[in-house]
Amino acid sequence: MEELRGTGVALVTPFMENGSIDVEALSKIVVHCKKGKIDYLVALGTTAESVTLSKEEKQIVLDTVVVANNGELPLVVGIGGNDTRAVMKELQTLDLSDFCAILSVSPYYNRPTQEGIYQHFKALSQVSPLPIIVYNVPGRTGSNMQPATTIRLANDLENIIAIKEASGNMVQVMELIQNKPKDFMVISGDDITALPTILAGGDGVISVIGQGLPLEFSEMVRLGLKGNAKEGYRYHYQLQEGMHLIFEEGNPAGIKAMLELLNLGRCDVRLPLIAVSNELKKKIGLFMYSVSKILA
Repeated sequence: MEELRGTGVALVTPFMENGSIDVEALSKIVVHCKKGKIDYLVALGTTAESVTLSKEEKQIVLDTVVVANNGELPLVVGIGGNDTRAVMKELQTLDLSDFCAILSVSPYYNRPTQEGIYQHFKALSQVSPLPIIVYNVPGRTGSNMQPATTIRLANDLENIIAIKEASGNMVQVMELIQNKPKDFMVISGDDITALPTILAGGDGVISVIGQGLPLEFSEMVRLGLKGNAKEGYRYHYQLQEGMHLIFEEGNPAGIKAMLELLNLGRCDVRLPLIAVSNELKKKIGLFMYSVSKILA
């Protein structure tokens, strides 16, 4: 899946003041990403606040992204959960004709064993009409997919093609890269580990900050994929403060504040999340100004 090598963006779901989905803002964000040379888009991931969207709202998001994308970039859709049967049903009933892959999170809250995680993804692979990117994010799920489990899935199930690895543990990332099958992709799930993952032999990132600063972030990733560590780290260190700031008061509140400063939507999020403080928004604004001057 060479089309998923590089910079993917986990799109937010922008809301209007009355709490409904801001279709116009979402369309603008997609266009902003395309102009910024992003490689592919991910709809309905964690950053999209998908757990607070109704079935009807999820469909609005998918329809909006498909129309705004206009067939230009590959599209990935997030379909996951902690009820294996429900996820299987969703995979079998959704119209996925406009998408090239599924991003599916390791089951959360239940805290399954490694064998339980394996059997969950095995069951999904048997019904999925599209290739699957498994998603390891222990900070949200309460359990860590061990490298041995990921490698087992990669070897046993040909339509499990990649992992979005968001453990933040570079030792784990390097173990995955060292032992994975040749064509299996290791994708960073954290902006801060994107460049180190790529330089260690990984395939890219599914980014949050990339939708706010697509030109700068995607250039960093391209430099990494070319093996240009020195110039890649020049970008990394200029973007690093922002990578921390947008998560300081939770995701996607931080990136939504950045997008609001770019006039690409409001910073509203849905409870139990709340918008970032004015103090943090000012810090994000100052960071964006400094980046525009330094990396211009």
